[in-house]
Amino acid sequence: MAKKQVSQETIDEALKIAKGTARPGQTKEQTKLIAQGIEKGIAEYKKREKAKARERDKARKKSHAQTDSTAEATESASIESTSALMQWLPWILLSVSYVGFLIYALKGTN
Repeated sequence: MAKKQVSQETIDEALKIAKGTARPGQTKEQTKLIAQGIEKGIAEYKKREKAKARERDKARKKSHAQTDSTAEATESASIESTSALMQWLPWILLSVSYVGFLIYALKGTN
């Protein structure tokens, strides 16, 4: 398994932290070992954060897909109810016009 190369920025940051926390009398070799440990910790932290970001992204996409399917179902139900109304609309208008004509005709004869 190939070891991933750590960025130079991470190495510099780890070395800076190690030098900042160095004890009096600590050798350069010891500081270097501490810097390597810090470097591994930073790499592990970044790896975990990437995994968390992927999981959040998957969850966001999943909830977005569920929202889309719910919206589509609502929209299709709305279209079906509108089309049912459109089917009966001409008959309703015809009936209303006949009733109106009968009322007009009956008032005109009086």
